Amino acid sequence: MSKIIATLIAGLFATAAFAQTPAQTNEVAKAQQEANKDIAKAEQKEMKADAKADKKANKAVAKANQTHDEAQAKVNVEAAKANEKIAKADPEDKAKAAAKGEKNVAKAEEKANKKAVKADAKAIKSTVDATEDKALAANKTDAVKAKSAAEVKEAAAKH
Repeated sequence: MSKIIATLIAGLFATAAFAQTPAQTNEVAKAQQEANKDIAKAEQKEMKADAKADKKANKAVAKANQTHDEAQAKVNVEAAKANEKIAKADPEDKAKAAAKGEKNVAKAEEKANKKAVKADAKAIKSTVDATEDKALAANKTDAVKAKSAAEVKEAAAKH
C-alpha cells in the first residue's frame, strides 16, 4: 500500500512540475524570438553600414584614379607642346628649346605627382574611415547579440 501511495505522490509532483514547464518555455521562447528579431535588425544595419562604407571607399579610390589620369594627361600635353616647339625651332635654337621643354615637362610632372599623392592620401583616409565604420557596426552587432543572449538567460532564470 505504501508503494501505491508513494507512486501517487511522485506522480502528483511530476504532474505539477510538468504543468509549470510550458509557462517557462513560452516565456523563454518569447524572449528567444525577440532576441532573434533584435539580432536580425542589428545584422541588417551592419550590412547596410558595410555597403555604405565600401561605396564611400570605392568612390574615393575612383576619384584618385581619375586625378592620376588627368594629371598624366596634362604631362602628356606639356610634352607634346615641348616637342612641337623643338620641331619649329631653328637648328641653332633647338638645344635651347629642348632644355626649356624638358624644364616645362618636369614642372608638369612635379604638379602631377603632387596631385597624385594628395589624391592617394584622400583615398587611403577614406578607406581607413570605411574600415572604422565597418568595425563600429560589427561591434554594435556583437553588443546586441550579447544583450539578447543575456535577456534570454534572464527570462529562463525567472522560472
